[in-house]
Amino acid sequence: MTFTERLSDSALTIAELGEQGLLRLLKSYCPVDVVGDDAALLTPTPGQQWVVTTDVLVDGVHFSDRTTPPHSAGWRAVAANLSDLAAMGATGLGITVGLSLPPDCSVDWVKQLYQGMAACLAPYGIPIVGGDVCRAEQRAIAITALGQVEPQQAWRRDTAQVGDAIVVTGSHGGSRAGLALLLGEQLDLVQGAERLSQSFQDELILKHQYPRPRLDWVEGLRNFVTGGLGDRRVTAMDSSDGLADAICQICHSSGVGAKISPDVLPVPQAFKFMSHQALNWVLYGGEDFELVLCLEPKLAAQICTAASLGAVIIGEITNSDVVLSQRDGTQLRLNLESGFQHFS
Repeated sequence: MTFTERLSDSALTIAELGEQGLLRLLKSYCPVDVVGDDAALLTPTPGQQWVVTTDVLVDGVHFSDRTTPPHSAGWRAVAANLSDLAAMGATGLGITVGLSLPPDCSVDWVKQLYQGMAACLAPYGIPIVGGDVCRAEQRAIAITALGQVEPQQAWRRDTAQVGDAIVVTGSHGGSRAGLALLLGEQLDLVQGAERLSQSFQDELILKHQYPRPRLDWVEGLRNFVTGGLGDRRVTAMDSSDGLADAICQICHSSGVGAKISPDVLPVPQAFKFMSHQALNWVLYGGEDFELVLCLEPKLAAQICTAASLGAVIIGEITNSDVVLSQRDGTQLRLNLESGFQHFS
């Protein structure tokens, strides 16, 4: 039986394939001129700084067979890292993948995992350039993403200034709502709404299983920043741990506060059928992998009206607390503890 024929057996396990067989399989997802030695050889563009980020995803914590098919697990693992590159204003050079697998893990699961990774990487032309495998009791994926950025064009989270507009890309809360649907949790719907339509449910599940890293934003925003006059400073962070978390982290790092308007928070269409639970998921749900930006107001307005970019201003940077300014005039203080915390 040929190697390819063996791989077509959906019941084949890692133990039966063996380490060298597994490595041979994984190399098929990498450029042939990059992998094969003890380490990959990469050539960054002259004058650029390296941008390096690592995420570890563990079965039962970040993904599970109940909520995340292997193709989706691969996509999400890559998306988490590419989102970090985007938040730094970087372009991607490549990723490495470390896999911890139990011997009884099916080879088919690994194949689908890598197919999901490749699908997420493909739009950005970013290759898998290496990695490692080891035996473990629990499945885990450790990805390191490598990127580059011009030294003076890196976006940071400690440069926000009082008066800046707070801009967010995409919508928030959809990933957490999708997870709730996958787990069979009860949705808090408005009075008279018995259930969400199947199309709305599918949209929310898609947002959880296939989040979109906003590397597509980097070039467009950079063109705005470098093509105009005045304050071209960009403060940025991704919302992987929640929108409120990102805003609080930026404010803490920059020594400022923020005032957010709940009426303009971008949400999935399905949320018009949901009650107060939706606002909590928008602020603290996490894993939407959108960008949170602080920009000079005129620049923010230009960006939000650009046809090629989808973003909205949700508030402003202040010199006091980080608050949600509600319709009745009261202010709800936002905090880090309500977002995802690994060791809480």
